[in-house]
Amino acid sequence: MKTPILIAAIFFSGLAFAQQKKSDSVKTQNIEGVTLTKQVFKKQSDRFVYDVAASPITKGNTTFDLLKQTPLLSTTDDKTLKIAGKNNALIYINGRKTNMDAESLVQFLKNTPAENIQKIEVITVPGSEYQVESSDGIINIVLKKKMSDGTSGNMRMSNSQNKYNSSSASFSVNYRKDKLGISANLNGAENIQPQTYILRNGTDKVKNESTGDIDDPNKNIGGYVNVDYQLTDNSNLALSWNSWANRSYNSTIDLLNMITKYDDNGNLISTDYTRTKNRENARNYNNSVNLNYELKLDSLGSKLNLNAAYLNYKRFQYSDNNTMLPGAMNDFSLTGKKIIQDIPQIINNFSGTVDYIQKLKNDFTFSAGGNFNKTKTDNDTKNYTYQFVDPAGNPIPNVEPKLDFNHFIYDENIYGLYVTFEKKFSDKFSGKVGTRYEITNSLGTADNPQNPVEAQRHQRIERDYKNLLPYLTFNYAINDKNNISYSFSSRMRRPSFWELNPVKNYITEDNYTQNNPFVKASSTYNQELTYMYKNSYFLILNHSLFKDVITQVPLQRKYMENGIEKVQLAYIRTNFGTKQEMSAMIGMQKTFFKQYLTTNFNIGVQHNINDGTLNTDPTTGQVFDMYTNNTKSTSLVIQTNNTIRLDKKKTWFLGVNYFFIDKQQIELGLLKNLMSLDLSLKKNWNDWTFAVNVNDVLRTNVVEIEDYQSSGNYNYIKNDQYRRNMTVSITYNFGNQKVKKVRDIESASDAIKNRTR
Repeated sequence: MKTPILIAAIFFSGLAFAQQKKSDSVKTQNIEGVTLTKQVFKKQSDRFVYDVAASPITKGNTTFDLLKQTPLLSTTDDKTLKIAGKNNALIYINGRKTNMDAESLVQFLKNTPAENIQKIEVITVPGSEYQVESSDGIINIVLKKKMSDGTSGNMRMSNSQNKYNSSSASFSVNYRKDKLGISANLNGAENIQPQTYILRNGTDKVKNESTGDIDDPNKNIGGYVNVDYQLTDNSNLALSWNSWANRSYNSTIDLLNMITKYDDNGNLISTDYTRTKNRENARNYNNSVNLNYELKLDSLGSKLNLNAAYLNYKRFQYSDNNTMLPGAMNDFSLTGKKIIQDIPQIINNFSGTVDYIQKLKNDFTFSAGGNFNKTKTDNDTKNYTYQFVDPAGNPIPNVEPKLDFNHFIYDENIYGLYVTFEKKFSDKFSGKVGTRYEITNSLGTADNPQNPVEAQRHQRIERDYKNLLPYLTFNYAINDKNNISYSFSSRMRRPSFWELNPVKNYITEDNYTQNNPFVKASSTYNQELTYMYKNSYFLILNHSLFKDVITQVPLQRKYMENGIEKVQLAYIRTNFGTKQEMSAMIGMQKTFFKQYLTTNFNIGVQHNINDGTLNTDPTTGQVFDMYTNNTKSTSLVIQTNNTIRLDKKKTWFLGVNYFFIDKQQIELGLLKNLMSLDLSLKKNWNDWTFAVNVNDVLRTNVVEIEDYQSSGNYNYIKNDQYRRNMTVSITYNFGNQKVKKVRDIESASDAIKNRTR
């Protein structure tokens, strides 16, 4: 409870100072009232632009809430944002990638008021100048420019209730005086992330079922400090520091496991029970520093941008995994097997980027640049396995652990160069062409003294990639009402560092995940055709081809232990064939009834084609039954976000949001349909905003995956993360609302951060 209490003290101590600046807030509200006649949603060159400063839904929302209501954007887990037809969405601020890891970024977006935002740009197919992977898109948040000196900030507290109660708070401040600007944020949260699982797998003769709960307590604290100094009229120097810490102690898994056996006629032969009781302590730290220099070369916007960065990531994970037997009283008091895991990971990264942009008078822009990343990861995994019961069921005296140590070190160097040419040929036609050339050199080395065979397999794993990644886009404005554009890009996806660490994470004794140091980079080719009418209605056609897809593959095998036939299920991280995703979506973004109703609505279909087979764990060489996924699926996708203004003074708002995703084939099997109805009520009062949000009202956002193989093997997963919750929040904006925010600087290490946890 220390983190929320600390920030609560800051929250209330700032109120006396904050009350002094109400006149500026009134002026800002008047300006917003005038700009409501602006076009809110439009297509520009290679991106969609959502002018939220001209929208009535901004005030009192958080940035994350606003992003969820942005056309083409969606979230199914209230943590990650997706762009229609894309895998992931990367967050940029003022054209610069956010200098935060994934967990702190979510907290930042959920605790930052949306009033600071001028517009949101959705870049569905990023150009060669962007360091993105796979089919990732970009969400660029453009902040309002506030010109005068002074201090401003905001404070926010919220409390949520699902299965458990959670709380969060944040404090942000901006200061500007002459040439110096400082921006800082402190945020924290305390919660227990609950999950309920039903896991089933097996054949027609042997079936496994595990049911139970996972509770993951978390305490988080993080923040950033950005210092920006204007050296001359044309040059700036900035230093940014970001920090995030997470502590998850006493995380528990409690599952009841049942093994049933049947004869050839389907008659029940036997039923055996065990209980999985796991306990885990984990903590991680993410610290980064970035030095930026920017030189403006002329009045047209030409500039030189240099970055140097250092990133340090540490994660320590210690788990105690126990398989409990029924015992004399059938109370599962007897420990049959214990696996103790010590899984640390340390990542150090040094990075640098150079970007040169030359703008010419004939609407021609030339851009070139490069980047360098040097990363070292150290994974010193230790496993201790204790067997307390012999095959006859008798206790084993003086148990000695079976040791399995693996010290895996991974070194990676990435060199990248890009060049782009952008030309506006006329008021109607513009185009952009470019390419990236990337060189990746990596070396993984493993030391496994307990298993020399495995040590030899993992001793040296070298990878060398040389990739030329072209990009093309054009935009044609047929007339004032009609616009059409086309984009093509090729990208690669490198495996995350945790995916390469050859470690098993046990869910139950017969259910685990296995990472893989042999995973290689995958390739992606993206095409997109967009048509827009009256800047309100749009049609998007998208096609993505993935080769050597990096994913988890569910593999099964039967084995005997203590005279009992069992079925083991392993989720193996590896490259798995090819995949195609095709989608067609129509949508609109409009206001109705004199702006009492603001709505955006999308409906479309997505067609997935999967083609992959696997029967061997590439890390251990263990052979399983063949797993095949060559299934096609076509699914319906619907999303609508609506804000209803309830009074003339624009102080009461009702939000009604809904999404539906039809069943679709993914790598793990058939993902059944998901949907969620979210409601919100918001009250604006001067500089205060009070809000109540109820998410997943119908409790329909529950993941179910089912897979049947021709061999008779099947696999079923049901995962309830208790996404139905109610959140009450209070936000207060204080100080001089005309303060200009410090420049947001893209760190040279941002591309690496996305590959940590």
